[in-house]
Amino acid sequence: MNEQDSPSTRPYLIRAMYEWCSDNGFTPYVVVRVDASVQVPREYVKDGEIVLNISMDATSALQLGNDYIEFKARFGGQPREIMVPVGHVTAIYARENGQGMAFPPPPVPQELPAPPPSPTLALAGERDERVVPLHRTDAPEGDEPPPAPPAGGSRPALKRVK
Repeated sequence: MNEQDSPSTRPYLIRAMYEWCSDNGFTPYVVVRVDASVQVPREYVKDGEIVLNISMDATSALQLGNDYIEFKARFGGQPREIMVPVGHVTAIYARENGQGMAFPPPPVPQELPAPPPSPTLALAGERDERVVPLHRTDAPEGDEPPPAPPAGGSRPALKRVK
């Protein structure tokens, strides 16, 4: 059995770090690289990654399998089913002290090559009668750019009330 045929150590190390966090009263978090094979709430994905709290208090029906991490959790009060391929976990760590383990990210799928241009497209300088330019009818007069969003973060702030 060569190195490519041997099973990955990643799921075993994830389970070991999860157990270590739980035994020591820490909160285990996983960092997941998100693509089409990852089932997570997309509105919480930032820069192609999501950080998930996988503690017993935050999840139900948690299964740390060899191929997938599966559980149910609430996001913004809404129950969601989460399914993450183990190969997409790039780190597991304790929230309280940052101790943990990082893994190499999954390979990036190669993009398909662009299709060759269609022979029916008009040549440069020729006008194709099928192409109709689109114009916005609700655009303001002139060439002014749209107004910039208000300064400051778009993220709401919480105010603690005692």
